[in-house]
Amino acid sequence: MVRRFLAAAMLVGAGSFAATCGALADDYEPAALAPLASEPTPRLHVDAPLADQLAEGRVVIRYRAENVRILPVYGPAARDVSPRIGHLHVTVDDGPWRWVDASGEPLIINKLPAGPHKVLIELADPTHTVIDGKTVDLVVPERTASDQ
Repeated sequence: MVRRFLAAAMLVGAGSFAATCGALADDYEPAALAPLASEPTPRLHVDAPLADQLAEGRVVIRYRAENVRILPVYGPAARDVSPRIGHLHVTVDDGPWRWVDASGEPLIINKLPAGPHKVLIELADPTHTVIDGKTVDLVVPERTASDQ
């Protein structure tokens, strides 16, 4: 008897919940998105490498992208998404290759040899067109065998 009552109560409750959700869905209007032309220009802010990590032989560079979301979305159609989306291009020591990062997490580079290095970080749109860029100059300290 109690089970039948609970089952009936659940059905009545589910029906009223569905009716409420349906009413909300019918009344829902998505927020208007600003045209891309009226959005502020994307900017890239990059911090110096974390000193304590650099002393361990690890380069950790924190950054912040302003007026753009870092997401792994690519291609011409994605250029029209609002708010803007983009990703990073990272080049070390003017190398002939770079990698793409769309994680939104700090950049971590391991096993750079001791000495001076340059890391170019570029903010790019979904078609890989560079919007902004910053260069980080750093020196990886010499480490002794006992440090490793």
